[in-house]
Amino acid sequence: MGRRRPRYRRQLRSRIILAFVLLGFGLTALFAFATNWTRNRVETQLVEDVMNKNIDEYARQYYSAPDRNPEIQVQQMFARHVRRERFEELRQEEPDWYELSDGIHNISGTDENGETFAYKLAVRKTPDEWFFLAYDMTQARRGEEQFNRAIFSSVVVFTLLSLLVGWWAASRVMSPVSELARRLKLSGRSAQPEALAAHFPDDEVGQLAEALDDYAERLTDVVQRDREFNADVSHELRTPLAVIKGAVELLLSRPDVDDKTRSRLLRIQRAEQQCTDLISALLLLSRNERGHGASDVAKVAEQLLDVHRAQVVGKTLELRMEGERGLVVDAPEAAVAVALGNLIGNAVKYTKSGEVIVRLHADHVEVIDSGPGLSAEDAAKLFERGYRGTHAGHSQGGGIGLSIVRRLCALYGWNVRVAPGKVQGVVATLTFSDAPTT
Repeated sequence: MGRRRPRYRRQLRSRIILAFVLLGFGLTALFAFATNWTRNRVETQLVEDVMNKNIDEYARQYYSAPDRNPEIQVQQMFARHVRRERFEELRQEEPDWYELSDGIHNISGTDENGETFAYKLAVRKTPDEWFFLAYDMTQARRGEEQFNRAIFSSVVVFTLLSLLVGWWAASRVMSPVSELARRLKLSGRSAQPEALAAHFPDDEVGQLAEALDDYAERLTDVVQRDREFNADVSHELRTPLAVIKGAVELLLSRPDVDDKTRSRLLRIQRAEQQCTDLISALLLLSRNERGHGASDVAKVAEQLLDVHRAQVVGKTLELRMEGERGLVVDAPEAAVAVALGNLIGNAVKYTKSGEVIVRLHADHVEVIDSGPGLSAEDAAKLFERGYRGTHAGHSQGGGIGLSIVRRLCALYGWNVRVAPGKVQGVVATLTFSDAPTT
């Protein structure tokens, strides 16, 4: 989780920058489009007004003096009139002009030299004369292309400017949030969290810091109470267990104890050891700290098998150990005993007859049984707290043993896996990471 938070902050900063870039680009592009559209519309309207006035003036001058060629005062304009008797000649010379109706038309194309041209043509047709007025738009088109390039460049420039402004704004906005995250991380490493709200102004980040301070205070109280509870429980449970252990050892040392009583005292002694190991393992889990030691896995496995041999009653079940010896794990014997003991205990519990084999390897242990096997549902939920397998029936247990094994493995970096056997039964594998061997 600690590595995902910085990535989330970068994503939020990127979103702010992206928002500025999109806003700058959108507004600039919209303004450029509106400016270009307005320019084209105004230019077209002005040119067409001038052309309409000039062609009307050209026709008026022609009708007032038919023998004199009318003059056009506007540069880039070319005027022509065609009389009735030359209409057919116009069809041959300018077929496009011949077909045009009254009004202003846009003409464009490529001349014989391969250069493009564009002009507007005003047309006035009467039964006796046709009047044409052309306005060269080539320079205007070139000017429009230059204007469009300038508009495009301005869009690019303002988009880049929006990127810089967005980067600056995102840094300013995210700076107090990043500072809050940094202080929160440093505060989380100490036993007594530092107050965060004092380092920030009374704004949204300051309110968040106050909320985190309140949450940290309540969480610290909960953790403190939990630690005190664990310490009290550990002390209060170890005291009577120590009394029981001393009393059992004292009774076992007496020569007049009969075999039946001795057997029961040995059972009490094994139960006391199991309780002590379980308390030690749970205390490690509650503190989330690794205990150290040099635990001989083979020795622990032998002790566990001896315990279960004494408890197997009414079953034709063989318990044995195979494989290599010498596997030593850097962990207290209590942690190894609880993890391996739950696997062996489950194998013994669900196997009515046959055998349970503890097979030792260089870096892992296998617990193999000949029981009823494992269903797909059990395999998926077996390590969930409170889950009891389909073969549990009315057997005792709250379904938390394998959950404790999973938590111990997570604490020490071990790996536990339970899978169906090749023929029948279940194979539980407990792998010790980086386990030294002797």
